[in-house]
Amino acid sequence: MRYLLLILVLICSPLLADTGEMPPEQQMAMSYIDAYTNHDYQKLATFYNRDSVFVDVTAGRSYTGSRHIIDFLERAHRGVLEYEFNIEHMFNSGSLVVMIGNYHFKGPGEQFGKPGKIIDIAIPGVTTLNLDLLNHRVTKHQDFIDYQTMADQLSAQ
Repeated sequence: MRYLLLILVLICSPLLADTGEMPPEQQMAMSYIDAYTNHDYQKLATFYNRDSVFVDVTAGRSYTGSRHIIDFLERAHRGVLEYEFNIEHMFNSGSLVVMIGNYHFKGPGEQFGKPGKIIDIAIPGVTTLNLDLLNHRVTKHQDFIDYQTMADQLSAQ
């Protein structure tokens, strides 16, 4: 009976874990991604300063400074109905946080060359964040997005 109880405790203990056990870097990254995907630009602005950099490596785009980053995100997300980052794996090495998953977009087709349609796509990607925990800032946000998969999904819609 004692062994059965021990086995149950060992099996169930991971299920009882909460974000309090998550490293502070990952907690900050999750708070940032929440603001990012919920289009909470006021909260996002608190994560940036004039030296923050946002880079979409695969698209060859880069923005520096809170104002330029927010302006870009507001344009890019205009009219988006749903936007999520489904994180399948996350890890960090000190202040570098790596998130692997897929970005899910649902919104107007005009932004994707499909006028008059509502498009729904899930794009594999990796997002890395360099964080300044002391000042609660994202110093660098880098996206590596599989735009070929996006193009394939768009052609089918």
